[in-house]
Amino acid sequence: MAKRGAKLDWPTRYQQLLAQSKQPLIQAFYESALCDLNMPISDVPFVALDFETTGLNYQSDDIVSVGLIPFNTKRIFCKDSQHWIVQPRRKLAEESIVIHGITHSEVSDAPDFSTIMEPLLAALKGKIIVVHFAPIERHFLYQALQARLGEGLEFAVIDTLDLETRALRAKQGLLGRLFNSKLDSVRLADSRIRYSLPAYQNHNALNDATATAELLQAQIAYHYRQDTPLSELLI
Repeated sequence: MAKRGAKLDWPTRYQQLLAQSKQPLIQAFYESALCDLNMPISDVPFVALDFETTGLNYQSDDIVSVGLIPFNTKRIFCKDSQHWIVQPRRKLAEESIVIHGITHSEVSDAPDFSTIMEPLLAALKGKIIVVHFAPIERHFLYQALQARLGEGLEFAVIDTLDLETRALRAKQGLLGRLFNSKLDSVRLADSRIRYSLPAYQNHNALNDATATAELLQAQIAYHYRQDTPLSELLI
């Protein structure tokens, strides 16, 4: 599985994964993967994705809710956004309820993740997935599909946390790096403040997906050009 920070040759990797895959749902994702890494970012169709989970350990915790919203560098397509609450395979921890606000009663009647796999992957197909802190969405989606289909999913992402870290390191300069000065917070809410974006209620999957989409639009406007190739942002 792709690791955080690794720069893969994604077109080649998608071909390898497609050849190995035995699940039509996952094959369809790989077949539609966007592989022109020289494409200007102004032409790239994005989809921001966020999960709320029972905890941070992808091997023992599970997904509780999923939010996504398609967008590009100019527009966010709110009418095509989607939000699901699903029933985790382990009991909600009280600490996680405090964070995402989803209660036992809400998940008790919610469907299993298997019921949203098809619409979820359909919404992700042919788009570049955008997240804030890639290991969460990459590992949890891989494990959720692996547990239900016997096959996980690997995918390229743009990670707004990674882009924000790059921007802060560039601002830090050589002297800052020499003296190991501390970078500012790259949490989603704190990153948005630097671009004068409004505060949203955190830890709602759709809110966080929307917040991530807006953050990427702002990061591109501040730090990149509309003709910057997709490969410069992708990990």
